[in-house]
Amino acid sequence: MRALICHSAKDLRIETTELPTMGPDQIRVKVAFGGICGSDLHYYQHGGFGTVRIKQPMALGHEISGVVDGLGANVKHLAVGQRIAISPSRPCGSCRFCQLGQQNHCLHMRFFGSAMPFPHIQGAFAEQLIIEGYQAHPIAAHLSLSEAALAEPLSVGLHAIQRAGGVLGKQVFVTGCGPIGSLLIGALRRAGAARIVAADIADLPLKCAKEMGADETINLKTAPESLDTYKVDKGQFEVVFEASGSEPALRSGLDVIMPRGVLVSVGMGGDMSIPMTQLVAKEVDLRGTFRFHPEFANAVQFLNSGLINGKPVITGILPMDKAVDAFELASDKSQSLKVQIDFEAA
Repeated sequence: MRALICHSAKDLRIETTELPTMGPDQIRVKVAFGGICGSDLHYYQHGGFGTVRIKQPMALGHEISGVVDGLGANVKHLAVGQRIAISPSRPCGSCRFCQLGQQNHCLHMRFFGSAMPFPHIQGAFAEQLIIEGYQAHPIAAHLSLSEAALAEPLSVGLHAIQRAGGVLGKQVFVTGCGPIGSLLIGALRRAGAARIVAADIADLPLKCAKEMGADETINLKTAPESLDTYKVDKGQFEVVFEASGSEPALRSGLDVIMPRGVLVSVGMGGDMSIPMTQLVAKEVDLRGTFRFHPEFANAVQFLNSGLINGKPVITGILPMDKAVDAFELASDKSQSLKVQIDFEAA
């Protein structure tokens, strides 16, 4: 089979690799669509992020959908030909964090396309995969395989809402309206947020945020003064989600959050300085959020039922043979949000 292998920064190749032997609890999948994530872009553009670096050739990708092509002897809940969304999360189930129900912090996590451990965990951008039976989530007949590949980034947003502790009836501010931020807005709408204000520095993601359910959008590059009304009386938002990984965005969030509000940091943009005086004086609860696990099933359920429509997030689909073009397109935030690779296209 062919797979997309990253060797170093700007060195992405289509290579022939061997498909592992399928075990009794596993299934073989023909990969249909794969979404290019921010972490994939970091590997492609820079060879890694932070202290994480590619030390050996690694297949990228973890936002995928596919069609069941073969079943292990013990797999009874699926059928050949079934269309599925595929969770990239493979916790060990036995470490202390798994036993605490914190599988996203598994000490032996095998998350598709991760250079954090060594040897690296190979990714899912390939024509075929062998996956565990529990990774497969059937999708509804009306849902396209392209939309099904959004279950992973939607899961990130759902976990962020869990970390916030609930948003029902609350005033919410979202900074960073890329794919995760925009899908987060769709989830916030479904979770009962009373009002959602979204901010970014570009018009395309703000347009998507509006389509996903934001009540108001603010371009912080062209109209930063629009935030002023939300800074009065120590801030107006009970919950803030920072989904860009940008220090100026985080500071904007602190300017408009209410005392004792919850600020959830979703984006991973590297180290930054935080105005601690403001954080302390407002008694802000700053929380991180990392990946997901049980939320993946919820994400598929929302997509299957039509409770969240992710179509506005998808701005480009290219065939596997044009994978480098797809990564370059995904790198241009002025014209793309979620770019996907079609592994079935000729």
